[in-house]
Amino acid sequence: MSLTIYHNPRCSKSRKTLEILQESAVDHTIVEYLKSPPSAARIMTLAGLLGLSVAEIVRQGESVFREATDLPNLDDDAALAAWVAANPSVLQRPIVVDDDKGRAVVGRPPESVADLIRS
Repeated sequence: MSLTIYHNPRCSKSRKTLEILQESAVDHTIVEYLKSPPSAARIMTLAGLLGLSVAEIVRQGESVFREATDLPNLDDDAALAAWVAANPSVLQRPIVVDDDKGRAVVGRPPESVADLIRS
C-alpha cells in the first residue's frame, strides 16, 4: 500500500496526520501542495474520491477565497477546480489518498487516516 498526503507543513492537523502515517510505517508520498499544486483534473479526482463536490473541499474561510474577484460559480466543479489549482491555499488539508483502492480522507481529525491505513 502506498498513500499520498497533500500536506501543508504549517498546518497542525496536516503535521499530525503525517506523523500518524510515519508511525504506521506505511509507504507514503508527501506532496506539499502549496509548492506543487495539484492540477484541476487532480482536484476533481480528489473531490470524487472523497465523495464531495469541489466546493466542499475548499476552505471558504481563507482570505484568498473571501477576497477573490475572479471566483467562479461554486456549482461549476471544473471551473472551481481550475481556480483552486491556481489558488492552492484554499484546498482542504490534509487530504490523504489511496489511489490503488480509490479512496481518500481529509485528515480532520488526523485520526481519520487510520481508515486508509487499516484497509
